[in-house]
Amino acid sequence: MGKLIAGINMTLDGFCDHTYGIADDELHQHYSELLSSAGAVLYGRITYQLMEYWPPIAKNPTGNRAIDEFAVIMDSIPKIVFSRTLKKVDWASARVATRSFEEEVLALMQQSDKDILVGSPSLIVAATELNLVDQYQLCVHPIIAGKGLPLFKNISDKKPLKLAKTKTLGSGAIVLYYDPGK
Repeated sequence: MGKLIAGINMTLDGFCDHTYGIADDELHQHYSELLSSAGAVLYGRITYQLMEYWPPIAKNPTGNRAIDEFAVIMDSIPKIVFSRTLKKVDWASARVATRSFEEEVLALMQQSDKDILVGSPSLIVAATELNLVDQYQLCVHPIIAGKGLPLFKNISDKKPLKLAKTKTLGSGAIVLYYDPGK
């Protein structure tokens, strides 16, 4: 059985906002590697709609190898979207979840030995509250936003974590790999 990996970009002060990250080639390569080893990625509606940026680039490459590679991988990986408002999605590799978050995750984990990625703040919180996360991969960018959507704003209890490793990117961003203290 694969792992459930909660992966997201965030600012130094803990906010999730894709416009604050340093989206350079190295960051795209990092996420291409992560997506390549996964069997599916789970998104909420808002993050899914942000990711719809990538299919046109997969079809009409930019000429930037890192961006184009990421677009192709993002276009092809299966995506499960959790939404109360979306009833269907147009992206061929995506589907709207029909079961609860927990049921969907457990079923996916039984079906494959590949990792399942969770890439939306609300779903990371849900997976954390259900004690389903096997690893957190938090890419902290050297930016203080001062405001925005805090990643762990609705966690009800303290969650001890163990630092497994770090990865420093040339931009100054650091990927922190944490394992839950289960």
